[in-house]
Formats: sequence, structure tokens, C-alpha cells
Amino acid sequence: MLGSRWFQAALFAVPGLLLAGFGTVHPALLDAATAPWWTRLHIILLPVFPLLAAAQWLLLEPAPPWLRWPGRLAAFGFAAFYGGLDAVAGIAAGTVTDAQHGVTPVVGSLFEVGDLLGHIGAACFLAANVLIVVATIVRGGWRAAPGAALLLIASVSFLDSHIFWPRGVFTMIGAAIGMSLLHYAGVRNAVGE
Repeated sequence: MLGSRWFQAALFAVPGLLLAGFGTVHPALLDAATAPWWTRLHIILLPVFPLLAAAQWLLLEPAPPWLRWPGRLAAFGFAAFYGGLDAVAGIAAGTVTDAQHGVTPVVGSLFEVGDLLGHIGAACFLAANVLIVVATIVRGGWRAAPGAALLLIASVSFLDSHIFWPRGVFTMIGAAIGMSLLHYAGVRNAVGE
């Protein structure tokens, strides 16, 4: 079972599906009432977002080096910069809002920095996924098309939807299914089916 191609492909969906689940309980806005949960949620998310980068790293394993290494660098950039977003606009902004009993100019400054980190991280996520798609199409041909389309659409949507309900949740579901299908297409082609 652990070695089955479908099971392995399903594992690539886990990070996106976890993030989609957390997106359903992510507060729409930060205020005094939501600040404690906002902070706790972003602490929980710190180790979850890098799982997407780990999936990207693994999806790039069979890629030729000229695609693999830039893709892995982009995946690393996603993990680093998006983790920075969670730390600054998530944990720090939630903590400050809770301590000050509301949103203040300090929180606005934290969001400015967090937004910059998030934009860089989301752009790295898109770049890594473009390289994954190219590598998988080179190996898997037309079999990669459904996963490629889903992952690219989700990656573009992620630039501004993140995991917020509703669009961000569907974005993460699309990324999960896209990664899973791309893994399956690559493995299926490698074994000659």
C-alpha cells in the first residue's frame, strides 16, 4: 500500500488539503475579538506551509538539473518568505492586537512587512510550480495536462487569495489535486503505463 502510485500521489495532496482545512477557520479580519485565535492559528501554520515546499522539492526530484535546482531554490524561497509572512502578519500582528485590545498603527506596519514577505513567497510558489509543470510535461506528455492546469491556476490564485475562505480554500484544494495528479502522471510515465 505504501508503495502504490495512488497512495504516493495522495500524499502530495496532504499539505494543500491541510491548508484548505485551516483556511475554513481562518478569521476574515484581525480585530480584538479574533486576535487570540489569529495568533494561535499562525503558530499552528508555521510547520504546515513548508510542507507545500517539501512537496515541490519532491516533485522536482526526477526533473533535469536545469529545472530541478531553480525550482528547488524557488520552493525554498516560498518556505522562507511565506514563513516570514506567518510570523510577522500572523503571530506578531495577532499578539500586538491582543495586547493593545485592537488594531493600531503598529499592526498596520506589521502587515506592510508581512504583505511584502507574502508576495515574495507566493511568487516563489508560482515559479517553483511552473518549473514542476514544465518538468512533468517533458516526462509525462499529455498525461500531465490536468494536473498542470490545476496547479498553475491555483498558483496564480494563491498570489492574492492565500488560504482565506472561500477562494483561498479552493486554491489550496486545486494545488493539492494538481500536485497529486502531476506526481501520478510522472510516475505513470516512468513505469511505461
